[in-house]
Amino acid sequence: MARFLSLVEAVQSNVRDGDTVAMEGFTHLIPHAAGHEIIRQQRKHLTLIRMTPDLIYDQLIGMGCVDKVVFSWGGNPGVGSLHRFRDAVENHWPQPLAIEEHSHAAMANAYEAGAAGLPLAVFRGYIGVDLPKVNPKIKRLTCPFTGEELAAVPSHRPDVAVIHALRADREGNVMLEGIVGVQKEAVLAAKRSIVTVEEVVDDFGPRNLNAVILPHWTVDAVTTVPGGAYPSYAQGYYKRDNAFYIAWDKIARERDTFLAWMKENVLEQGPEVFVAHVRKTLAVAE
Repeated sequence: MARFLSLVEAVQSNVRDGDTVAMEGFTHLIPHAAGHEIIRQQRKHLTLIRMTPDLIYDQLIGMGCVDKVVFSWGGNPGVGSLHRFRDAVENHWPQPLAIEEHSHAAMANAYEAGAAGLPLAVFRGYIGVDLPKVNPKIKRLTCPFTGEELAAVPSHRPDVAVIHALRADREGNVMLEGIVGVQKEAVLAAKRSIVTVEEVVDDFGPRNLNAVILPHWTVDAVTTVPGGAYPSYAQGYYKRDNAFYIAWDKIARERDTFLAWMKENVLEQGPEVFVAHVRKTLAVAE
């Protein structure tokens, strides 16, 4: 059952050292504020799952929170590499980083299987590619009914799923709309979940045809963090800050500039900074 908590309380009660954590959102609704709180609380030895690791995972990796990443694509979208991710893999800074790489199809199917309580995902894929050579968790099996050879991977069953959504109602039901990725599946597959939202409302009102409602009994913690997806975007609330993604390439390229930025903007700040970021971005846009 959903409990309304502060972001500090939500992370304290749901994210533990050594957990497997899925933080999802596809371009839209990426849970940056929650990721910053995990960094501030100095969680360690995490295994992170995400279809498309980008800036928030670069930050978590660079701050020494992460032992392993399970993913299907990693980068600064439209800009280039994740320099902290790359430094951890190539130079073991700030610590060694293990990687488990999959295709997008495998990741999506693994979340679906986890949400259904299944131990593995079975799908058509991984034909004529090299990933099975470097990932021993990619297997092949034969359908007992048709004889067709199929791909199989373990399901994703994270300890914690963390997502950002547009709204929650007073009972803790959560609504996402716009571009939705695998947030619903991640929450349903996880043992525990944290949902940050732009606002809490009495009623969701009119909604898009692709709107997703997560019932309150599927969510553990709901916390109101306006701007919590910044610098990604929240449909109807604020746009993606493309300039920040470009700026991150320079900030993260060197260890010293990265650590200085994290100290000033994460370690010495709280979630309220996200409201200020969004107000500044909206003022510039106007």
